Parts: sequence; structure tokens; C-alpha cells
Amino acid sequence: MRPFWPSHLDVGAVRFARPTARYDDVLAFYRDALGLPVLAEWRGHRGYDGVVVGLPDNRVHMELLQHGDPPRVPEPHPENQLVLYLRGPEAVATAIRRLGGYGHAPVSAANPYWPERGAVLFEDPDGWSVVLAPWVFGEESPPPVRT
Repeated sequence: MRPFWPSHLDVGAVRFARPTARYDDVLAFYRDALGLPVLAEWRGHRGYDGVVVGLPDNRVHMELLQHGDPPRVPEPHPENQLVLYLRGPEAVATAIRRLGGYGHAPVSAANPYWPERGAVLFEDPDGWSVVLAPWVFGEESPPPVRT
């Protein structure tokens, strides 16, 4: 099956947003520990603090927002994930070392699919999962299941 994009949706970029209750910690995790580029950031704009990070460039990005006093966010769920498909096990190992240097350690996956294929998970300061997968979805098949 060959995927297609509907001709009536002339999309040039995609952004998804999620709330945070720990803006400064989450910003440090994604910007500093993970190393994602900051495309935009604001504080106190009509009661919102926010940052937009590139994934991996300015055509795909994630917005993190904090609002309210105190800020309230939904409880994290293990299937709420940011999956970063990296170019091989060495790229995953490099990311793990960087995150470890900032005091972050891998966590267990709720879904065995990820560790069975060599992916490693971390939690951001809000408890949301970041998956580092050692293959590029759509370019190559996932690694075989590890036994």
C-alpha cells in the first residue's frame, strides 16, 4: 500500500501542542538535555508561557504550553509518546549518553514493542514518554524482535 496525501490539504508544516505544568523543567529537558532547536518562545502572553521546538526542523514542530495558576495538565499515559526515529543504534546510544549527562535515566516501556526492537524510553519532567527508536520509520523496517 502506497500512502498518499489528500490533494485538498496543502500542508506546509505540522505542529502539535501539549500542556505542561512544569514549563522551566520541560523546556530544559527538550532544549538542553535532548537538544531540540527552539523555534519560538514566549512568556506571559495572555497568561500563556510557551515554546516551539523543531522536530527535526521547522516543518514539524511541537509546542509546549503552560497556562493557569496553578497550571493543570492531564495525567500522563504511557501511550502518550513522542517517538524519535533515529538513524541506528549508535544514534540512540549518543542520545542516551547526552540525556544521562543531564541526569535522565531510561524508563521501562509499558508496551514491549519498543524494547523488543532496541528502542529506549525516557520520561520528560511531566511524565510523558520520549521513545528513541533505532530505525527510521518509512525508510527501513523495524529491527527484528530481540529474544
